[in-house]
Amino acid sequence: MTQTPRLEIRNLRRAFDGRAVVDDVSLSVMPGQVTCLLGPSGCGKSTTLRMIAGVEMQDSGTIHVDGKLVCDTVFRIPPEERSIGLMFQDFALFPHLDVAHNVAFGLKGSRSESRARVAALLDRVGMSRHIHAYPHQLSGGEQQRVALARALAPRPRIMLMDEPFSGLDDRLRDDIRDETLEVLKDEGAAVLLVTHEPGEAMRMADEIALMRDGRIVQQGAPYNIYNTPTDKEAAGFFSDINVISGIVEGALTQTPFGQFLAPGVPNGTKVDIVIRPQHLKIDFDRGGRGPNPTPLEGTPARGIVERARFMGSESLVELRMDFDGSKLKALIPSVFLPQIGTPLWIMIRRDRCFVFPRD
Repeated sequence: MTQTPRLEIRNLRRAFDGRAVVDDVSLSVMPGQVTCLLGPSGCGKSTTLRMIAGVEMQDSGTIHVDGKLVCDTVFRIPPEERSIGLMFQDFALFPHLDVAHNVAFGLKGSRSESRARVAALLDRVGMSRHIHAYPHQLSGGEQQRVALARALAPRPRIMLMDEPFSGLDDRLRDDIRDETLEVLKDEGAAVLLVTHEPGEAMRMADEIALMRDGRIVQQGAPYNIYNTPTDKEAAGFFSDINVISGIVEGALTQTPFGQFLAPGVPNGTKVDIVIRPQHLKIDFDRGGRGPNPTPLEGTPARGIVERARFMGSESLVELRMDFDGSKLKALIPSVFLPQIGTPLWIMIRRDRCFVFPRD
């Protein structure tokens, strides 16, 4: 039996001053699933979230919870009746209330039931010992845990999260994200998380919806989004990329690194061959002069080192290529810091390249 999505939005659109900020956006989130709405600032992510929450009205499209309509352009269930929890970057805790009363705010039912729910959630997020503390007495990470407990207290069916971790320092952020994800999974809510950080989306999401200029341009599991990007911009959003240009002839593109397959691309089409820095290989053994490399590795091409930096677990080497003067970046495991001006031979993993027709 097909399960009904906990949250489903269909063809949402919102325009300001004649410009579509959200343009025909559709997605669904199942119970217990975490979906990340990922994209650069200004692409329409937060506006989409506000429409789902009910604080912004769409110009067209519909919003459904457990298969039931909660909002279209005529019918509208008020925000407080949608069973939706909200978490934002600033946590929005009430400064005049202690932790217990912040978490209990908005709870219905008897006082004893509220106390029990508050105690259980604070224990779950590791904040029981701060039950009588006020927000100004807490660290950023502690405030985030309280905000999570407060958002979950009414047992929402859907949790909307708008950049909730961006105010935390990097070292703390990973721990808080992991703890938050564990709690959300245990509660079984459908989670829609807005972020502009690809690493955060990859770390937390069951599914990623990549958004650009008001539209979802690609949607799928993190592995698939990363390894089968829909275009050059999608590939470049997740990491640095190198781009080599070519022209297709007979479903092949000739480059200084050898031929690359371009199936289905018409002859004469200009294409961009995209490869991430970690998939460039330095030909240490042959220097481009020994036995031919494997077909997978293609033909070596020479470049001159312009910069080398140690990044901690790897080294980033930037080279100016002989064949056209373009610059390529290579990520090399461990420590590798060649002198500026050193010639190196580079090979490209053909199976890790993406070929896209140029706009």
